Amino acid sequence: MVTRGKPQAAKRERISVVSPKGSRVDSLRYPDIADLMSRLHFSPADGRIWLDDQRMLLVHTGSIGVMRRELIDSLGIDAARGLLTRMGYNSGARDAELARKVRPDSSITEMFAVGPQLHMLEGMTAVEPVRLEINVEKGEYYGEFIWKNCAEDEEHIRIYGIGAEPVCWTQIGYASGYTSVFMGRPILYREMECRALGQTQCRIVGKPVEEWGDEAADDLRFMQAQSFTQGLSAASSRCEPGVAALRDVPAPTAFGDDNMVGASPGFNAVCHMIRRVAGTRATVLFLGESGVGKEVCARTLHRISACADGPFIAVNCAAIPEALVESELFGVERGGFTDATQSRPGRFERANGGTLFLDEIGILSMTAQGKLLRALQEGEIERVGDTQTRRVNVRVVAATNLDLKDEIRAGRFREDLYFRLNVFPIRVPSLRERREDLPVLLNHMLRKYRERHSRDVTGFTGRALDAMLNYGWPGNIREMENIVERGVILAPDGGAIDIGHLFTSGETIDAKLFGLGTDGSLAPSGSLLEQAAKGQEAEVERVTRKVNSLLMGLAGDVDTTSLDDIETALLRSAVQRAQGNLSAAARTLGITRPQLVYRLKSRGLRV
Repeated sequence: MVTRGKPQAAKRERISVVSPKGSRVDSLRYPDIADLMSRLHFSPADGRIWLDDQRMLLVHTGSIGVMRRELIDSLGIDAARGLLTRMGYNSGARDAELARKVRPDSSITEMFAVGPQLHMLEGMTAVEPVRLEINVEKGEYYGEFIWKNCAEDEEHIRIYGIGAEPVCWTQIGYASGYTSVFMGRPILYREMECRALGQTQCRIVGKPVEEWGDEAADDLRFMQAQSFTQGLSAASSRCEPGVAALRDVPAPTAFGDDNMVGASPGFNAVCHMIRRVAGTRATVLFLGESGVGKEVCARTLHRISACADGPFIAVNCAAIPEALVESELFGVERGGFTDATQSRPGRFERANGGTLFLDEIGILSMTAQGKLLRALQEGEIERVGDTQTRRVNVRVVAATNLDLKDEIRAGRFREDLYFRLNVFPIRVPSLRERREDLPVLLNHMLRKYRERHSRDVTGFTGRALDAMLNYGWPGNIREMENIVERGVILAPDGGAIDIGHLFTSGETIDAKLFGLGTDGSLAPSGSLLEQAAKGQEAEVERVTRKVNSLLMGLAGDVDTTSLDDIETALLRSAVQRAQGNLSAAARTLGITRPQLVYRLKSRGLRV
């Protein structure tokens, strides 16, 4: 039933919050929901509902219940739970992007409250916070919430009655997806109480994946699309809670078994296609932009295929001179050409019984394409300078970042070779199309490079996460690895990676953030780098105003500025005036250089 009238004000709760410096304070929740409701638009004329730039649906809960029952009855309860959990994860991840747009200048807890408030606005449940501790820069998180009037468990109870397992699968996925993207690292929620168990309400607890230990093994598998992918469990390991324990987790190798990481629909679709074709001998063609991980997918395909015991031979076609393509692929017999002093097998022979991966196949010359076509059709090769035909049992997997149809029209690629290669095409999505995977990938890369370079880096600042969520990633995962490695190297020991440590090579960030204008309307904010600078200037101005008020004995000043804030502002100003020269800054403040360094490090300021 829908009632008309003014929206009811959201209930305000007092929750425990950890400030950026780690101290515990009390804060009233929730902020007014008007800023979120202003983003919701109904357009009956063309049949659309919008939440900001995301299209929404108004769906009967009864029909969702029918779909849930059909999934459980046809696929089994585990498969149905996995699908619904990942659907919720995707929804939560999208809402997390909206959080930083709507409240870019709010406190971290008010910004985080967008998720619970959207959950209520979207009609899923009433969310009451019990305990919330957030430290984005250190990657520390603990959240405990009560869910009341859950639509999901109502439908499950209506159909199946009271059972023995929690059933708020979509909502758990939503909470995990939202918080993972917001924090920039994998966060897992578990349902500790559920109305489907006969309890009066649902209660959830969320914290970083590795802090759950073995408890969450069963929950984590529902975040995974296939058994050979890690999904949200990329950071899962047996370790003690905390950042120090996380550093002891062995990092996956660059192109090892643990590199298939993700939870987005696009990533899951790729995993599904790989699984379907793995047991066959079909030729596979991976399509996608440069840097999306096509070779990683090819290695995974080989690893789970029937020829996994055979060799995996990778060839970068762009790196072979045209005159040597034939000898590299098919081998050469002694005397086959001037410098051929001994017989040598080619890549096809070396891959016999296994997989031959031909990367960047779109740049092969027309002559090389013709010889490759014959090898694919007949399963036979001839070495250069030889008259003997050799049969090879090779599965060919190719990859390209070019549109081969365009290349055919331009006369640069043979159509018959295209049809031979295009038996089972798999398009690997770009990083822009799988932003839900950013937290898992960032966490994975942070651990890898922190261990490789022996750096004590705690995580990413909120500004850094904003920037990476809004960055276009033209170089995809390869570029992300380079940028995160750069950040780990530049960030101070014991501190967090900030924007200035990441985007130092002229990368441009198109940050589509909104703030409150002087007339009360929402207006585009400046770039993230400009926001950071303005934020520091505003802090110095606030501290200056407070100090002047105290010294001059002015009344009526309600700004709350601690001595610690004043000292931090002085340290920043001194270092800025000295243009980064710490010795000069220390002399300005009348302290020694070691004392200045200690004070900067204790506040997490860059040294």
